[in-house]
Amino acid sequence: MQANPPKVTVPDMQRMKAAGQKITALTAYDYPFTRILDSCGIDVLLVGDSLATVVQGFDTTLPVTMDEMVYHLKLVTRARPRALVVGDMPFLSYQAGVCAAIANAGRLLKEGSAEAIKLEGGVNIARVIKAIVNMDIPVMGHIGLTPQSVHRMGGFKVQGKKAGRQPGARERLLDDACAVADAGAFAVVLEGVPMDLAQEISEKLPIPTIGIGAGPHCDGQILVIHDILGLTERFSPKFVKRYVDLRGVISQAVNAYIDEVRTGAFPLDAHSFH
Repeated sequence: MQANPPKVTVPDMQRMKAAGQKITALTAYDYPFTRILDSCGIDVLLVGDSLATVVQGFDTTLPVTMDEMVYHLKLVTRARPRALVVGDMPFLSYQAGVCAAIANAGRLLKEGSAEAIKLEGGVNIARVIKAIVNMDIPVMGHIGLTPQSVHRMGGFKVQGKKAGRQPGARERLLDDACAVADAGAFAVVLEGVPMDLAQEISEKLPIPTIGIGAGPHCDGQILVIHDILGLTERFSPKFVKRYVDLRGVISQAVNAYIDEVRTGAFPLDAHSFH
């Protein structure tokens, strides 16, 4: 009988970078999807605050709460996945001060059974990362296009473009990346970053970079599961590859069900008890 594959842990991320093994990551928000994704051998499952947009129907990630993040983490971790489970810190769960940040990060582990947390920001949030790491809570950073900063950025826009379009932006992103690594994060998400800058950051940092709209040179990639399955109705970013149109498949099945119920084709004897 084949043994179960070993659990993916935080130290494994560093080993994968050192070995040149690409890290695979996807978002997950519930038990059934987690079972499917984990059985495929995904390395990292992020219970992202993106649930606000793809599950709850909001326009931004800002409305999602700590209680909701804990709830969805419980659904995911109940599947006992092999993948490393990372929980997102929602807006205002860590920006209000170090003590609140530590307490909320602890909730994601204690109540939600996360194995690491993720938060957005670079130089401005480095002291918070360091404080959480000092409590033995693993932290994944997130720089570049940070969705919780959507209003400051004026929308979901690529960050770190070459001089003239965003003066000093590349240097600031390099500083952010180094600050996150120096603060003790075990990995960092690079979102909406030009691929040459993402390559420079990936080569410079001792920790893995996980790209989303940051080109092929990162140490790994992450996408939102609803996006790759074609389940989102809204605009799909350029960096998303849709691998299947499940929205169309589901619509076809539901329309067939409605038609068969209305015409009496379902249920038949095979679907009934005697």
